[in-house]
Amino acid sequence: MQTPEQGAPPSGPVNQNKGDARAVPDQGAESSVAAIASQPAAGAVSGGASGNAQARRSGVLPLVLALVALVGVGALGWQVYESRLADKEIRQEVARRLAAGDGTVAELRALARQQQETIAALQSRFGALESQVAETEGQAVALEALYQEYSRSRSDRLLAEVEQAINIAAQQLQLAGNMEAALIALQGAEARLAAPEQGHLQPLRRALIEDIDQIKAHPQVDVSGLALRLEILLERVDQLPLAFEVALAEAAAAHEKAMAVEEAAGDDMFARALNFAKALGVDVWNEVRGMVRLERLDRADPVLLAPAQSTYLRENVKIRLLTARLALLARDGRTYVADLAQARGWIERFFDLQDDQVKRAIADMQELEQVPIKVEAPTLRATFAALRMVQARVPGGGRVPAPASGAAPAADGTR
Repeated sequence: MQTPEQGAPPSGPVNQNKGDARAVPDQGAESSVAAIASQPAAGAVSGGASGNAQARRSGVLPLVLALVALVGVGALGWQVYESRLADKEIRQEVARRLAAGDGTVAELRALARQQQETIAALQSRFGALESQVAETEGQAVALEALYQEYSRSRSDRLLAEVEQAINIAAQQLQLAGNMEAALIALQGAEARLAAPEQGHLQPLRRALIEDIDQIKAHPQVDVSGLALRLEILLERVDQLPLAFEVALAEAAAAHEKAMAVEEAAGDDMFARALNFAKALGVDVWNEVRGMVRLERLDRADPVLLAPAQSTYLRENVKIRLLTARLALLARDGRTYVADLAQARGWIERFFDLQDDQVKRAIADMQELEQVPIKVEAPTLRATFAALRMVQARVPGGGRVPAPASGAAPAADGTR
């Protein structure tokens, strides 16, 4: 009698074939069918050898075994069928995915090729941009150098102009004493330094402002006005009448008047005799007066001068006025006053003191003599010191000459 353990082994190969069906579907199915078919045959041979007694008791067993085998074969066949379907689907899916992958790979390759071309184009453009950037940087460096050079040259020009204005102001103060012209020059220089980009020149501007305030507060002498008044006096000297010229003019006027009266008398014998008597009396009186002469010792009589001497007198007065003008410009107060006093003395001695022009000229000279011209002119030491300091900082700055304190003649009264 065959036990269930004898019919059980076929399940092992069936399970093994079932596990291997996905790997090799055709060979596993054929081996499983052969094994199942051989097992009933072996059971039948052993059953014939065992005898009839056992056949009775085991008549149902073959049927059960056959049914089990049939079910196993059906299950195995169904499994094989499903395995083949699954394998087919897998193969189709794999083929489909491979095809899709090939298309994707082709697209990726095309995209990669396109990207490579784009990268190559970008690299070429980047190289061109790098060359342009390098060229632009070179131009920027050149422009920066030019700008720095221009800034330095502009600062140098401005500094030179300011230095020239300061020197002009110093000359006006020391030589001419013209504080107005010095103020104009210094204020122009200060205005040039007021630009915002000239911040490095602010110490110089501060010194200029201080000197400008000092000049404004300094007592000023109107040198130009005084020189103009002396020039007007020079022009009026030729028009001043001499004292003896006035006496001669009066005598000539009296003689002309007498002649006019004599002519008016005409042929009147009595009038002519009367005029003759008057003339004779005048001549006699002059002769008698000449014997006795009275003079005032406190005032000299008008001096009689020849025409050439009159010209020399006027020229000498002009020379004194000119030397007074030069002394004014040189701040030589003693020479200035002495020349004016000498010119005024000559006018009072030789010119007609009753004339209005002479009176006005004498009054002007006396007024000019009272003007103090010896005033110490302010110096620009602070400005020159600041200018030297700024030029020492600025590259290429020129040397600033020191302000010459002896530029103007010393006002010690010497000529």
